[in-house]
Amino acid sequence: MRTTLYDIQKMKAERTPIPVLTAYDATTARIAETAGIPLILVGDSLGMVVQGNETPISVTLEEMIYHGRVVVRTTKKPLIVVDLPFMTYKISAEQALASAARVMQETGAGGVKLEGGLEVAPTVYRIVQSGIPVIAHVGLTPQSYHQQGGWRVQGREATAANALLEAAKALEAAGAFAIVLEMIPITVAKVISETLHIPTIGIGAGMHTDGQVQVFHDLVGLSERTPKHAQHFGEAGEVMVRALRGYAEAVQGRTFPTEANAAELSDAAKQAFEDSLNG
Repeated sequence: MRTTLYDIQKMKAERTPIPVLTAYDATTARIAETAGIPLILVGDSLGMVVQGNETPISVTLEEMIYHGRVVVRTTKKPLIVVDLPFMTYKISAEQALASAARVMQETGAGGVKLEGGLEVAPTVYRIVQSGIPVIAHVGLTPQSYHQQGGWRVQGREATAANALLEAAKALEAAGAFAIVLEMIPITVAKVISETLHIPTIGIGAGMHTDGQVQVFHDLVGLSERTPKHAQHFGEAGEVMVRALRGYAEAVQGRTFPTEANAAELSDAAKQAFEDSLNG
């Protein structure tokens, strides 16, 4: 049975930190599940990690549905939440509901995530009232990369910090079952986490949130550059490079493949084949 939103909320109540990880395909999803990750986010960060773009803005709803479907199909235990991508939920509540409904119906996911503060609280309410679980997201919101001036910490001033707190409270009241706090000061994240009854999931928000979310590739050493908020817990990239160099050397040295890596005719079939070649 899959983890539910109530299981995630219970972890907050029991003060059990919540590890959350992104996954975009069958391989990363399978590894995340095997590692015991209870909540997998199919993030629109795939626009950067998988597609090689500078931001996630170009990711489409169809692409999110494709990757979400793969991750759901591959796993059995984690709760899977899929990002609603740029401008698929801010034109109107009706547009947002239609986008969220497509994600749920076409992927089998357990919820959606969307970015924004007070302005999206009515949209969150509309989606939740329609039976779709929502994770909210405040602070640095990557889909607003250009408006926020790049990858910048948010809420550094008292007024901005209070605005984040009020937005988080409004999103909880709207029915979000959890909220991502991205790149906000430690003190602000701590106050929000202590104020809300729903779990807070931090990324670059310090150690006082109820959980943490990180990009798979950042943690295992597959990213070209590791952001400040991440840490390498393994060097899969180095291991993979060594393996592929070994492969290239083996091919060039004709030590791979060997007979063990291929099939061969039986002696009788081989003789018959050679006889046929000789006419």
